[in-house]
Amino acid sequence: MSEGQTTAITRRFLRVWQRNLLVYRRTWKINFLPPLLEPLFYLLAFGVGLAVLVGSVSYRGSEVSYVAFIAPALIAVNAMNSAFFENTYASFVRMYYQKTFDAMLATPLSLPEIISGEILWGATKSVIGTAIMMTVISAFGLLHYPHALLLLPVALLGGLAFGAVGMLFTSIVPNIETFNLPVFLFVTPMFLFSGTFFPLENLPPWAQSLARLLPLTHLVNLTRALSFGRFDGEGAWAVAYLALFAAVFFPLALWRMQRRLIK
Repeated sequence: MSEGQTTAITRRFLRVWQRNLLVYRRTWKINFLPPLLEPLFYLLAFGVGLAVLVGSVSYRGSEVSYVAFIAPALIAVNAMNSAFFENTYASFVRMYYQKTFDAMLATPLSLPEIISGEILWGATKSVIGTAIMMTVISAFGLLHYPHALLLLPVALLGGLAFGAVGMLFTSIVPNIETFNLPVFLFVTPMFLFSGTFFPLENLPPWAQSLARLLPLTHLVNLTRALSFGRFDGEGAWAVAYLALFAAVFFPLALWRMQRRLIK
């Protein structure tokens, strides 16, 4: 950090977000493909293949098709992946290889503003991906409106939570290859055991308790409830849990990144 810069966060952090948006717009056709094709592949695979074997599943006392059960969870997984990978691999490349952070620090931007802009951009990618996936999934008639419109602010909240924890890992790893550890030990278990592909009630009680500690479990519950046109006390609890998760890891990521970059 150069002399005279402060640690205060002003609205200048939006300039970092704007910079990343300009870069994103240059390759938007490529960037749109993953959230556009991913739900199609999953819905075709599970809808045509596995759904024939599974049939329907019980969700809050009602029987729903397996495709309708997993479609909202795919939105939650995409929101997690978009923010987490943007604030791990992509942020690390900008920081370490492209020296983008160094260039920004030569401007009036403070380091907390740079990191805040990065995390907000990661959350924005979650929103963009969610909007694209909603378009695809809606074509199958699997989202109930107007409740489903709330998936966009939910994606922003989830993106802030997972973007913050992703930035925390960026502040710790010694090299880009080390990201394999949090992906393998943090992201993959959540993908498999957060009620994405089967109801949590199918797990033993101790596993259910562990799963409820995972933020993706609450994001999946929230997206699933909104997709079915519901929002109740459990949804409010999920919002509170994700907000608390973001409130804890956001300042922690700022603190650790300052320790890493200010030497």
